[in-house]
Amino acid sequence: MIVGALEKLPGLGDLAPRPAALALDGRRVVISLCDLTGNMVRPWVEAGYHAVLVDPQHGTTRTEGQWTKIAGTVEDAMPLLGPLLQTGAVAAVFGFPPCTDMAVSGARWFGKKYAADSMFQAKAVMVAEQCRTVGRLSGAPWFVENPVSVLSRAFGKAQHSFHPHDYTAYEPADNYTKKTCLWVGGGFIMPNPKRHDTAGEPDSRIHFASPGPERANFRSATPMGFARAVFEANHHAAPAPKPAAPAPRPAAPRAGK
Repeated sequence: MIVGALEKLPGLGDLAPRPAALALDGRRVVISLCDLTGNMVRPWVEAGYHAVLVDPQHGTTRTEGQWTKIAGTVEDAMPLLGPLLQTGAVAAVFGFPPCTDMAVSGARWFGKKYAADSMFQAKAVMVAEQCRTVGRLSGAPWFVENPVSVLSRAFGKAQHSFHPHDYTAYEPADNYTKKTCLWVGGGFIMPNPKRHDTAGEPDSRIHFASPGPERANFRSATPMGFARAVFEANHHAAPAPKPAAPAPRPAAPRAGK
């Protein structure tokens, strides 16, 4: 497997590893878009998958063990993701488009944002559509995630929703509320809620998060209980990539007349 293959790509600036090379030995790959923490794919990595994360906050594009981190937008990353999507090795795709300009919890600021940029929500929905398109092209289970937001006007009603406290049996520390909606496809299986017996009443830590530069990242971090539940429900859903056909043997030379 050639994990370290590098090439110069416009938009990314640095030499970037080619994710398509990750599938050469049959290892399956999970893709997580607009994802800084990698929480969503951590259970997959622990099970032997290779994870490809895309987010501008990664700083530099690099491969570290079973993690490839692409420092750029989904659009920036498409020259890397396109070849990977054609390998048949993608096991799942998860998209977390920024909700700042879409979540109804911030509706009181929409007017001011519209006055500054009348296309601000169209641009936000475009990122969500990029995530959905990558999922659809993969042929694997996928979802696009957002809180209650105007994304439902573009994508229609979400197929599923959950709160982190629904999966405290997988992670007791996730006993808090935050309604999150999922638009899904590719045979994605929504895990059934499984609460810890002694979890108690969930808190509202997301709502009361302190202002600061890391507030958005704190509020958007994927709860580990949900991530583990999704892995448990979906890691057998996508078939393994087919091995490449062996090269034909050269014909034996024929005896001369």
